[in-house]
This record gives sequence, structure tokens and C-alpha cells, in this order.
Amino acid sequence: MEHGKKRVVVTGTGAVTPLGENVNDFWNGLVNGVSGVGPMTLADPTDYPCQISGEVSGFDPEKYIEKKESRRLARFSQLAIVAASEAIMQAGISTSKINIDRMGVCIGNGNGGFPTIDQSMRTLVDRGGMRLSPFFFPMILPNMAAANLSRYFSARGPSSTIVTACAASTQSIAHAVDFIRNGRAEIMISGGTEAGISQLGLAGFSVMRALSNRNDKPEEASRPFDAARDGFVPAEGAGILILESMEHAQKRDAKILAEVLGHGESSDANHQFQPDDDGSGAARAICWALEDSGIGPHEVDYINAHGTSTPLNDASETLAIKRAFGDLAYKIPISSTKSMIGHALGGAGGMEAVACVLTLANGMIHPTINYTTPDPSCDLDYVPNVARQANVKTILSNSFGFGGQNACIVLRKYEE
Repeated sequence: MEHGKKRVVVTGTGAVTPLGENVNDFWNGLVNGVSGVGPMTLADPTDYPCQISGEVSGFDPEKYIEKKESRRLARFSQLAIVAASEAIMQAGISTSKINIDRMGVCIGNGNGGFPTIDQSMRTLVDRGGMRLSPFFFPMILPNMAAANLSRYFSARGPSSTIVTACAASTQSIAHAVDFIRNGRAEIMISGGTEAGISQLGLAGFSVMRALSNRNDKPEEASRPFDAARDGFVPAEGAGILILESMEHAQKRDAKILAEVLGHGESSDANHQFQPDDDGSGAARAICWALEDSGIGPHEVDYINAHGTSTPLNDASETLAIKRAFGDLAYKIPISSTKSMIGHALGGAGGMEAVACVLTLANGMIHPTINYTTPDPSCDLDYVPNVARQANVKTILSNSFGFGGQNACIVLRKYEE
């Protein structure tokens, strides 16, 4: 980490995922290798080859948000508010005791209110455009999760949204870190959210042949790095970190959970949705994240992989890790959170960042489940099927998005 930069720490985590509506349920599911993938219920998949998804089953926003308010919010905003509420509570933040002008929001999101767009188009065609909700635009715009968090928690500092597909959450954490490093905020609500499961989304990914068709055994469909992987499983969820300058956290006697050492971003500049064949774009982001963090490759104890379960992505990520770490790549444990929750696109990196903080806290690496058939093109240590105890001090978390947009962050166990 560059001399003179403010240190940025994590003081709160929140998660709403296919494994549960809080951080504890999420973590318990991960370390026990539980799959949150099942039959799709949020959209009718009858006409499509993929009929499974990772859903926050039974989610009732009115358990957490006043009824009138809840009905004016798209699901991706609802998930973000619930996850952020948990994170803020854990961080012990009271808006009456902090300078709310110095608290900001930076959220990653891919699609905004995609299901609302889908439903509203049907209303437009069937009943006419004047039957749309007056909250149509405030519900669908991708920036509205950040805007709603700002409003809901009285955060009057910087507010921004990162829309870089599957890299969005991780890049939002990176940008939040820089707001604090540069003295523009003392607290940032960061991470990501996604709730895009809809017929429109399902159709789009189906014609790309990007999704798994393993409908008979949904819990086995997401299988990153396995030779039999056949595509990703669409999912939803939110993962939120409360970031603070170390000085601010210490001043208010907050419990510090981890430190974000640095980040790196790059572009493949190559293809609309396929990754670099040789992993060079992702490798640049990894190397720049290590450089920004002021650490060497030998200091990384664990990698939380992007690990989507698509044939091209997993092979490319494996090559990127080898490019960045050389022979060390074979000694670093790697696992994919998506093996258990599917791929929540813009929300994925936020949930994975929460998993990384919990890995540091518990000294336990969650597995990559459904790893049964080794792939010669994916020959690293993917912590297959069973969690592993380990002394983890430093973690690299990878997120690589459509358009060749790559983002990585480095987290470390906190030491004064």
C-alpha cells in the first residue's frame, strides 16, 4: 500500500443470499457445502433450457421494510437495504453519533430492476402504457439501490453506482476504498446487489448458451472448474461491507473485522462477453491489486475465485492465476462461492467479499462443491467439496465481467 494513504477497514458485513437472509446463515451454508440452487420460481422457465436458479427463497421485504415503502422499491433495492441494515447494525453505526455528511454509498449492480422492466413491458402491451406504475423509473434504474441506501440511512456523502456487469460489486468496494483513502468520506456503505431473475433475462442468457441445463439435479448444476461444467446458474442476492478509515473506526471503538489493502482493475479490450483466452487481462488486474496493496504474490494465502462454472471463464481464470503467481499458483487454495449460490452477476462480488471477511475471522476456507471430475485445463487447488481449516491472513478476491472488465481486491486480517 502506497505510503501516506489512509488505511481502510471493514467494520460491518451484511448478506441476503440463496443460503439465507443473514451473514450467519450464509457462512454456515458455505462451510458445510450446502447448495442454495433449486427450481426457478421467480420466473416461468417452461420454454427455456435452464429451469433452475439461486433464489432468496421466501424473501418477504415487509418483514424488514415498511409496507408502503417496500412496494415502491424493486427487489434489488429491497435486498440491498436488508443487507445494509445488518451491516450497519454489526458496525454499531448510529447516524446521531456520526457526521452523516462524511458517510457515503458505492454499490455495484448489473441490471437494476430487470423483473420490473419485464413485467412493465407486459403491462404496456396488454393494458397500455398509462397503466404503468408512476414508480417505474425510480424502481428500474441501476443507481436506485445506492440512492435508496443513501436515503434510508441518511448517508449524505458521495453516492455512486458501478455498472460493470459481474465485476460491479468488487469494483464498487474498490471505489469506496478510494473515497476514504482520498479523504472524501470516513464511512462507505459498499458492495453489491442483484435481482434480475426474469423471463427476459433467462431468454437473453439462454440464446447465448451461457446457462447450465442440469435441471434434474439443481444442487449439482453449479460446478466451477469441474470438467463437466456446462454454464452458470442465474442467481440473486446482496452483500454489503461497511468500510471506514482506520482512524475513524478506532475513534469510535468499533470492532474491526478486516482491512482492505488495495485493488486493481483492467480491461481485456478483446470481446463483448468472452474472456481473454490466455487470461492476460485478468492477470493484469490481479498484479495491479497486489501492487496497490504493497504485497508480493507469496503473501496471498487464499483466492476467492470468480469461478462461474462456464467452460471458457474457469479455464481463463486458471490461466490468469498462473500468469500472476507463476509456480506459486499450485500452492494457493482457491474456491468458488458461486458453486453454492450460483452467479448473481453484479451482486456476486459483494457476497464473495463478505465470505472473504468471514474466512479471515474463522480460519476456514469454504469449498468448491460439485468438483468431481478434474479438468486438465483447470489443474489448481480448488478446495474440492469439503471446507478446509487454514491460517489465512491475506485474501485475493476476483471478479471478471462481461465486456472484459476485471476487478480484484485484497483483504487482510486486521493488525494495528
